Amino acid sequence: MMAKRMKSFEPGHGFSRKDWDAVDSPELSAMEIASLRPARDVLPAAVFDALTRRKPGQRGPQKTPTKALVSLRLDRDVVDALKAGGPGWQSRANAMLRKATGT
Repeated sequence: MMAKRMKSFEPGHGFSRKDWDAVDSPELSAMEIASLRPARDVLPAAVFDALTRRKPGQRGPQKTPTKALVSLRLDRDVVDALKAGGPGWQSRANAMLRKATGT
C-alpha cells in the first residue's frame, strides 16, 4: 500500500514543522520527467531486489485463477457484520455462500 502524499505539514509523522519547511521539492518540469530512468537501471541490483521483493504473506498473481471477481451489492448491516469478524471476512462470506448453495 502506498502512503498518502501529504500536501501540508501534519504533526505526528516523525518530523517537525522546521524539517517540513526546510525541504524544497518543486514540481518536475516536462523535460525532467522525460529524462527520468527506471529504478532498475539506476539502482544497484541488490538494492532494487530488496525494494521490490515480496514481503512474507504477500501473494503474487494466481497461476491458474480459481476464483471469479464479481461485483455484488449487499445491505450495509450484512457487510458490517462480516467485517466485524476481522480480517478474512471475504473468505468467511465465500464459505457461507458455499454452504448455502450446497457446493
